[in-house]
Amino acid sequence: MTTEVRVPQLPESVADATLVTWHKKVGDLVRRDENLADLETDKVVLEVPSPVTGILREVHVASGVTVTSGVLLAVIEVSQASAASPATAPVAASAPPVSAGPRAAKSEAKLAPAARRLVEEKHLGTESLVGSGRDGRISKQDVVHALQDRPAAAVSLAPTPVQAPTVASAGRTEQRVPMTRLRARIAARLVEAQATQALLTTFNEVDMHALNQARARYKDRFEKTHGVKLGFMSFFVKAAIEALKKFPAINAYVDGGDIVYHDYFDIGVAVSTERGLVVPVLKNPDEMSFADIERGIGEFAKKAREGGITIEDLSGGTFSITNGGVFGSLLSTPIVNAPQSAILGMHKVQDRPVVVDGAIVIRPMMYLALTYDHRLVDGREAVQFLVAIKDCIEDPTRLLLHI
Repeated sequence: MTTEVRVPQLPESVADATLVTWHKKVGDLVRRDENLADLETDKVVLEVPSPVTGILREVHVASGVTVTSGVLLAVIEVSQASAASPATAPVAASAPPVSAGPRAAKSEAKLAPAARRLVEEKHLGTESLVGSGRDGRISKQDVVHALQDRPAAAVSLAPTPVQAPTVASAGRTEQRVPMTRLRARIAARLVEAQATQALLTTFNEVDMHALNQARARYKDRFEKTHGVKLGFMSFFVKAAIEALKKFPAINAYVDGGDIVYHDYFDIGVAVSTERGLVVPVLKNPDEMSFADIERGIGEFAKKAREGGITIEDLSGGTFSITNGGVFGSLLSTPIVNAPQSAILGMHKVQDRPVVVDGAIVIRPMMYLALTYDHRLVDGREAVQFLVAIKDCIEDPTRLLLHI
């Protein structure tokens, strides 16, 4: 008896995917729900789980090939023995016997795609890994920690080259590797935004003194009560919503000869991953508490690092926020996430001398940047929008009073 493995139904907004990695080869035993291959789309990496337990008999698509929904990927032979008792299936002679205890449970733990690639590169046994993710999911960081615990001579953390370098001259090399689909999609969208929108950036600065005081006063109680740390982002998300209410054009977008206004606020928060920048979307954060926002952003960041971000997480968005300050950026001009009409850029908090009530004092200051589509948003609105955010951050009580 055989079972076909086909490309799962791709989301409506995704036309095709590239098969980037096979994790099994012909003749290997595969267990039900074990990941067979990774499919990379323009936005996320999708895993292809095995529908049954059996032996992989045929592989119909090679790595690097572009596929669409329903394409036949592989054929698995389901033997009566493997279906009845997959735990007793034969293993390689050099492999340790699989027991039914905790060690077996660890060896079958679910690995994020990035973690699996690193495990395979370094020939690391999964039985030694402890997953910190949801339901024991093993992240790349978990693998890195396990590698660091091994003797230095046993492992190198340097990535395996995708392609051997071409020697140009003595001591000088260059390497050509294909863009990932995500990087290619990011590049296309950035160029599209620059080509189709009239982008302009305006700046302001915000005194973080009051917000720092509020966080210092309540962060311990907040974390104890809600089980999540109190960061900056929830304040900026709430401040952005208050400003968007006052300037609805910044929450709208141009569609041909029309302007589409939203009566809701879905805020995209940029998250950097090893594969590139992704912008998961907080849906209706105006109806969320500060704790819910912090928790939602934290979950997005974790999913993105582990390769578990979904199309649904990235869909929609009426306005975006990006924080280059976490990397030390002092000032930048972010590019709008089309078709949105604006994006807020946060930056590094840095002590600077400023004048307060006629006296020079040292205050923690942050530069803010708003890049916007000038076809829709006037300069006056953009400047006043940033001032509205500045007012809310410098006096956080405004966020509670909605003024």
